Parts: sequence; structure tokens; C-alpha cells
Amino acid sequence: MNPSELKDFLDEKVLQYNTLDFIESDPVQIPHLFSQKEDIEIAGFLSATIAWGNRTMIIKNSHRMMDLMGNAPFDFVMSHTENDLERLETFVHRTFNGIDFTSFIRSLQHIYSNHGGLESVFNKHQETHSMQKSIHEFKKIFFEIPHQYRTQKHISDPLNNCAAKRINMYLRWMIRQDNKGVDLGIWKSISPASLSCPLDVHSGNVARKLGILTRKKNDGKALSELDIKLRELDSIDPVKYDFALFGLGVFEGF
Repeated sequence: MNPSELKDFLDEKVLQYNTLDFIESDPVQIPHLFSQKEDIEIAGFLSATIAWGNRTMIIKNSHRMMDLMGNAPFDFVMSHTENDLERLETFVHRTFNGIDFTSFIRSLQHIYSNHGGLESVFNKHQETHSMQKSIHEFKKIFFEIPHQYRTQKHISDPLNNCAAKRINMYLRWMIRQDNKGVDLGIWKSISPASLSCPLDVHSGNVARKLGILTRKKNDGKALSELDIKLRELDSIDPVKYDFALFGLGVFEGF
């Protein structure tokens, strides 16, 4: 395909998969359960954090996280007692366990109490065409309070050449202005043009078959290469193509 044909093909696939039906089988459904801004962004952050492995299990365990917080995530983060945190100790999703969950709650409380909330932290360090430095700075702030070292692995640092798939997906949910109602777009202070595609095995393989990614590893360098190509296709909303790449890989076996 020439560049024009490629854009037409991917635009068509965006229209096919960027629909409300997508929500039914995706963890983006978790933040959609809520209406208050802080509930949405905390629910989204926690469910995106455990978004690896079997999608059915991701969604099931994300719902369990919400249940353990009384389905009021912001109130739980800000008002929990030590007894409340003990309830979280039984939680396990792959390598994310109750210790990590408890640590995340404490760090989120710290961010809302001392740094103006999640949007404020990510907004502070954003760059014109990248959120990667912002993610790096967010991780430093998130773990500036006492925590177990093991928990750090659950937030990727893209400045260490990591694709940071889950947190880039979370930022897509929060920032992308989606007229189809999938991404929530509640953060107005950050431009969707700065977003990066959540690069994983599915989107990476499809991108290589389409000739818009040459690097074989799904790492930070591959993400940068893919970002450049996607911004050539749409400089205003480049990560809309995540729907096309993911849909082609997961639903069509492209």
C-alpha cells in the first residue's frame, strides 16, 4: 500500500473498532462505571495497571479492585483506614498483589493530597509531542513516599527504553477526545497530539506487517518509531490508530 492507501485502510479500521461495542471486551469499561472525575481517573489507573494477560481475567480482577474499595475509589483513597487496607491483602492479579495494591492506594492519596491529583502531575511535565518524560516524572512522584521496592515494577519508565504500554493506554483513556464514547477524554489540559500508541505484541506485529514499524523489539525505540509514523497519518489524534492496530491483531488475526 502507498501512504494514501495505508491511511484510508487504517482510518476505515478505526471507524470499525472505535465504537461503543469495543467497551464490552476491554478494561476501559471500568472507568466508565463512574461519573465523578476523580473516581474515573483512579478506576482507570488501577485497571490499566493490571491490564496484561487474559482480558477476561483483567476485567474480572479490575471489578474486584473496585469492590474492595466499596465502588467509591476516590473516597477510599482519601479516607481509608488501616483496617480498610487489610481488605486489600488478598488481592492478586499475576504479579500484582495486595502489597502492591496497598502501596498504590497510599501513593494515590499522596498525589491527591500534595500534588493536585493525577491530571496535575501528568500535565506538569508534558512535552509538545511526547508524554514519555511526563510518565518518567510521574513515576518518581508516585514512589517518593515509603514503599516496597517490588512495587516499582508495576509502573514502567519509558526513559529506560520501555514501551510503557499500560500507562500509555491509560493516558489515551483520560486524554483522547473521542466522539465515539470509548475513550473518556476528561483531562482537558493535555493535548491528544502528545499521546503515544499503547504498543504491545498485537499492535507491534500488525504495524510491522503494514510497514510502519521496522524495529523487532516492542521497546521505547520502537514506540518512538511508531509514533512518528502515526503522527504523519494524523498529527492531531495519532493514537486513534491504536483501535485499528489492536483490532486487526486481536479480532482479525492480521
